[in-house]
Amino acid sequence: MTTTRRLGVAVVGAGYWGPNLVRNFRASDEWELVAVCDRDLERAQRVVGGSRDVLVTGELTDVLVRGDVDAVAIATPAGTHGTIALSALRAGKHVLVEKPLAHSSAAARLMVTEARAQGLVLMTDHTYCYTPAVLRMRELIEAGELGDVLFVDSVRINLGLVQPDVDVFWDLAPHDLSILDFILPGGLRPTGVAAQGADPIAAGKACVGYLTLPLADGAIAHVHVNWLSPTKIRQMVVAGTRRTLVWDDLNPQQRLSVYDRGVDLVQQSVDAADRDQSQISYRLGDTWAPALPEREALGAMVSELAASIREGRRPRTDGAAGLRVLSVLEAVAASTAAGGALVDVSTTDSWLERV
Repeated sequence: MTTTRRLGVAVVGAGYWGPNLVRNFRASDEWELVAVCDRDLERAQRVVGGSRDVLVTGELTDVLVRGDVDAVAIATPAGTHGTIALSALRAGKHVLVEKPLAHSSAAARLMVTEARAQGLVLMTDHTYCYTPAVLRMRELIEAGELGDVLFVDSVRINLGLVQPDVDVFWDLAPHDLSILDFILPGGLRPTGVAAQGADPIAAGKACVGYLTLPLADGAIAHVHVNWLSPTKIRQMVVAGTRRTLVWDDLNPQQRLSVYDRGVDLVQQSVDAADRDQSQISYRLGDTWAPALPEREALGAMVSELAASIREGRRPRTDGAAGLRVLSVLEAVAASTAAGGALVDVSTTDSWLERV
């Protein structure tokens, strides 16, 4: 699509996340909000406000038949994502889907297959990947500023909200997993998954969770998610052989810090009996904070969607990224059912190559 006209978008779902999408599409010079679709017409009308130029409808068909709708943004419950996305793709519309991409990797594969068969953009709304801090983390890692990644430690804890339909892993961990997929070289491709969940308040689902992901070359990632913590923490540590990044999303004055500190193994004997003679040195260098622009992540996300449509390329957080995150979440469920055992992650790379 080489035209410079504004692209038309319809937002499906006017509940929790839909209004945020509506606001950012309206604020973008790239987009024209054409329609808002929700079964609750009064709620959809409130989101639209007094504008008479935007169609408000409870029927998806009303949206899909319109020639001025280039893309459909889906902000409905996860169990409906697959059906709505496939209908939109088959109608020739590009699709943006709120996380998670689908309720299962099987449904996500159908979506990815259809998008590629139709030559259309399928984008996962992994919002954190468009924050200035995470974008800068990706740049620093790509530039080799950290060296080889040794470990990642991520904490996402707060008090509530206990969800009625999913456990704490499916509610909170997709954020951390999508960030890992975005910043790690080659994406999120763990060699296995081990997860333990607890339900100390008898809610009927895990409310506290610990997720361990062994990575290539001996590296490891750990994610802690919790609905029951009286304090709110949003932090990720990414340690490399050269430097360490610390992201604190709740510190607007210094969301990102870079530490030139670490541990070096200076010498290690080949003889196993003499390995205790290996010398450890501690590197104590400077700490600095990269300057970050202040802008809303969703604004950058809708711009990326427009650019990928116009340039005929896959977006940064495409359907494959959503599928990799879903594969890990399904492995989490298998691991918790097996008492926290390390389980394999369904590989998607070879399948994606065939699509």
